[in-house]
Amino acid sequence: MKKQAFLFFSLLLLLLTAAGCSTNDQSKKATEKKQAVPDKQVELTISAAASLQNALNDIKGTFEKEHPNVKISYNFGASGALQQQILQGAPVDLFFSAGENQFQQLVQEGVIAKKNGTDLLGNQLVLVVPKGASAGIDSFDSLTKAAKIAIGTPEVVPAGQYAKETLQNINVWNAIEGKIVPAKDVRQVLTYVETGNVDAGIVYKTDALISPKVKIVATANENTHSPIIYPVGVIDSSSHLKEAQLFYDYLQNKKSIQTFEKYGFSGHK
Repeated sequence: MKKQAFLFFSLLLLLLTAAGCSTNDQSKKATEKKQAVPDKQVELTISAAASLQNALNDIKGTFEKEHPNVKISYNFGASGALQQQILQGAPVDLFFSAGENQFQQLVQEGVIAKKNGTDLLGNQLVLVVPKGASAGIDSFDSLTKAAKIAIGTPEVVPAGQYAKETLQNINVWNAIEGKIVPAKDVRQVLTYVETGNVDAGIVYKTDALISPKVKIVATANENTHSPIIYPVGVIDSSSHLKEAQLFYDYLQNKKSIQTFEKYGFSGHK
């Protein structure tokens, strides 16, 4: 009996030990499997000036290939309108403005920390007409010959603000103010010119370069308008600060700057 009892308990101990090892192996495999799971998918919302659309779409493609767990979603529009959306609580992770004023208002409101923003790009202001047009408009001074002139609404579109400043500084604004057709952003100005709905429009050089339907006839002197600066920064209330900072840094790397330059932007000096 003692021998049978010893054998029974020995067998029981062996079974318990085997079960313990099996449990440890399963636990180890579960831990390894958990560690192998990639970071969860994160979607960033970037509010950006309409003039940045082509360059940013290119950058999105390369960024998402390098960081497959981060999806970029753009909200393009006039910088002033985007700024107001952010102030009203729109869930945005990063703001890329075509105007320093709109950006600095968010800094002053505490929406963007000064250390989390930078002046990244520059641009030029140009006068465009429909390709093949024969209205004789070949300079900003000759805009008095136009029946309709499109510019971005100065109160919300930085390009429109720069356009108005230029026309005022060369003493043309008063003569043509009644001919102005305001647009929601520079891309709409470009469309008005492309379709012949206006005789001329004032846009950024970068916008004019992407359209085969318009011709640049003049470039505004830099001393006729405020400096054209494109600041970018991370929104403090972003729920994905780590990923927003990652994209913010990516926009400043050599590859991204080359993409911006390909579309006619200049690095801010």
